[in-house]
Amino acid sequence: MATPTAHIASTSTTTSALPSCTTAVPGQYGQVPVTACNSLYNAIPEFIPAVVVSALFGLLTLTHIIEAFVFKKGYAWVLIMAAAWETIAFIFHVLGAHDQQNVAYIIVWQVLFLLAPLWVNAFVYMTFARMVHFYVPDRKVAFVRASHVSKLFVWADIVSFLVQAAGGLMVTPSASAATQRLGMHIYEGGIGLQEVFILCFLGLMIAFHICLKGEGRAQGMLSEEDALNANVGEDRRGTDERKGALRLLYALYAVLAFITMRIIFRLVEFTGGNDPSKNPVPYHEYYFYALDAFPMLTALLILAVVHPGRFIRGPNSSLREATREEKKVKKAEKKALKEQKRVEGNALHNMESRSLMHTKIDKVLGMCAERRSNLTEAVCVRL
Repeated sequence: MATPTAHIASTSTTTSALPSCTTAVPGQYGQVPVTACNSLYNAIPEFIPAVVVSALFGLLTLTHIIEAFVFKKGYAWVLIMAAAWETIAFIFHVLGAHDQQNVAYIIVWQVLFLLAPLWVNAFVYMTFARMVHFYVPDRKVAFVRASHVSKLFVWADIVSFLVQAAGGLMVTPSASAATQRLGMHIYEGGIGLQEVFILCFLGLMIAFHICLKGEGRAQGMLSEEDALNANVGEDRRGTDERKGALRLLYALYAVLAFITMRIIFRLVEFTGGNDPSKNPVPYHEYYFYALDAFPMLTALLILAVVHPGRFIRGPNSSLREATREEKKVKKAEKKALKEQKRVEGNALHNMESRSLMHTKIDKVLGMCAERRSNLTEAVCVRL
């Protein structure tokens, strides 16, 4: 996702990322010029905007908690984590605005703001996998099973999470300028990797979209006689489900678009360098509010209005239960195969035992015949 806001601290409490700096005497709320050595922020944090945004994220967090219970979607905890992390991040930004020399506030704010959107990305992956499981008869898209879609891209999101976390933790105010630059490069690689995964995922979404459109055209091409004979209730239900699927799919497209907007913004911000005269983006809060906080607020709002629980419900709506059922079936199949092999092995063993027994009997009979023959010869000699 995106990185911390404007705090790829160009300055440090000890070493500045700028060519030169001086230590300033903190004023009200610990404020110092952003060019000072003891400045923790690239842009002076504003109190009121941070309060408003934290309240909005908090409201969305509460909304998603309620919807998770109403629609009985356990996996929505992932989305709740995203909203909660954003809320907590901006609460610490509020605190930091009135205590700008507190290193703990900026670190917590920076790390949570950096990583929270990855939860949204994971939720999109998980929701799409459930759409494939629910709407597609064979539960596959582009030859990939729904359960595999979820596992593959969630693990990809975790990899991106770890890379971005490593980079974000290096870009702390107490780090040296060299460490901060390295952290920025690692973070850039992490969000670039994330966008690659999104583009690959987009290919599966388009394949699913084409599948839905194809089903709609197929139903629209029914002859008049077929239409009269068709079950009107089922046809109408199928049409409503398809419309719901398309609506949810468009919502996921929009969320991914906002995530991509945020990634592009961060790439532009970081690749522009730390010189305010050449790259003003990190040194003005309105950039990250407009191109970072706003996209994630909108994404969370979209997922609140077009919640998956409104459309994916009823039989086959739980991917977890289906996955458990698949595991049970596979386990039963393995057990049956093992039992079959055991029975076949016992049968083969019995056959071998019978064969061995017949061989021994034949051998004993042969020995008896040989002894009988020898005895006959001895009697004849005596006579």
